[in-house]
Amino acid sequence: MIEQLGIPYRAKTAYRTLLGRGYLVLPAVQKGLRHPNAAVRKYCCNLLDHLVTPEALCDLLEMLSDPDPGVRISALHALACDKCKEGCWRPTAEDILPPALRLLRCDNDRHVRAMAVEVVGLFVHSHPQALQTLEEAHAHDPNSMVRKKAGWYVPGGSIYARTAPRPVRKMPTL
Repeated sequence: MIEQLGIPYRAKTAYRTLLGRGYLVLPAVQKGLRHPNAAVRKYCCNLLDHLVTPEALCDLLEMLSDPDPGVRISALHALACDKCKEGCWRPTAEDILPPALRLLRCDNDRHVRAMAVEVVGLFVHSHPQALQTLEEAHAHDPNSMVRKKAGWYVPGGSIYARTAPRPVRKMPTL
């Protein structure tokens, strides 16, 4: 099945089949992350988006250095997206934030930097370094799309305002 992820007309069916088998396919998916075909590596990252475990975290973090930008984007998404996760384990800020900061500052692909904005933006209210890096990207990134997206996550931006922690209101005393 992993090999079929690299065949365009078979990839989606293979992906759905593997996903349907759940955590049983995890060893094969982890092995697929080292496949010579970038499409296979990308699909394996997408599978880990649903099936990530503490054991697979190191493999997924390694994909952030993959030579293919699509693989790096899929790995970033897999690390950060809570909507897709099936289990109860989630990577922590300490796992995700340092490599996402690095990619936002240094990756040569604008699409990877744009995805890194979303990941770093998850921590803008809880980690000062996330806010600082987003402000730098908003002001200085060479790509206008990345600058615009970073602006959504800094003070004054729509996502920043929407995700800001709500102040705790005190109950009136009688």
